Amino acid sequence: MNIRSTAAVPLPMPDLGAAFPGPFPASPHATAMEDRLRHWATEQKLPVPTNELRTLCAITSQGIARALPTAGLDSLQLAADLFLWLVAFDDTHGELAAAVDPTALAAHVNELTAVLAGNTPTTPAPARPFTTALRDLLDRITVRATPSQYLTLTGHLHGSLLGLLWEAHHLNDPSRVTLRTYHMMRPLTVFARTLTAIAPIALSYELPERADAMGAVERAESETAVLAGWVNDLASYHREASRSTVPPLSLPTLLMHEHHLELPEAFTTAAGMCERQAVRIRAHLDELSTGDPGPLTRHAQALEHIVHAFIWHIRHDRYTTP
Repeated sequence: MNIRSTAAVPLPMPDLGAAFPGPFPASPHATAMEDRLRHWATEQKLPVPTNELRTLCAITSQGIARALPTAGLDSLQLAADLFLWLVAFDDTHGELAAAVDPTALAAHVNELTAVLAGNTPTTPAPARPFTTALRDLLDRITVRATPSQYLTLTGHLHGSLLGLLWEAHHLNDPSRVTLRTYHMMRPLTVFARTLTAIAPIALSYELPERADAMGAVERAESETAVLAGWVNDLASYHREASRSTVPPLSLPTLLMHEHHLELPEAFTTAAGMCERQAVRIRAHLDELSTGDPGPLTRHAQALEHIVHAFIWHIRHDRYTTP
């Protein structure tokens, strides 16, 4: 088993067209949103190098344009700012930096968790850029979201931060992570649940709180997050492998380790998993869409667009260029 193999042999990627055929609709506001996104990141002094920020703003604006194709520009901007904040924080303080010093990441996560909880610092201190930016985002979200929507979104943000912290403690030795554990934790680190939570806020609908409806929504959202993590793992494998002497903490690595596979076999297995997962999601979306048109149908449509965005997302140069 050659777990470090990154040879230029074409590796299979999933074909999700049977469950999610294109073309995928996109908002006409993508270009305007990219300019505003870059302005917001600069205004918040996010510590991202200029070239990287330009790429992040481009991929985020185009991705959100596909995740929320019917939303107005202000709603798109809020969602894009939030997603950029998460990805930029992961790029700056997660991944390689976190593998070197997970304690520093833990301190920053504690600070951000306090902001999510609405705590006021007991001792005044200069706020770090990501902390200041999070406060700005939450102030804007509070104006638009219902109390239930706000709690759902901040809960998922907290989960993502804890997921990044968990990931940091395993980046240097992925072999310690079982596939079972990874299946539970990966949805926290791919940020799909941020999009599923911001969709009702951006599109102005409120999900019902009936137990049966909430269960159907949770199943659809959870399965969507699983697929997002898996396809991202396949798309980014070579990029991540080229940046470290340690194999990436990702689905192909764990399949190779746990099932004693070579890299092409692991990719074939993972691609099949993604295709079957897409079929499961389609069934959940159909379940949500049964009955009269209403919030559940709108949410099913929103989740479909989020899947579209992740399918588009993994073809971007960010993943194909080391």
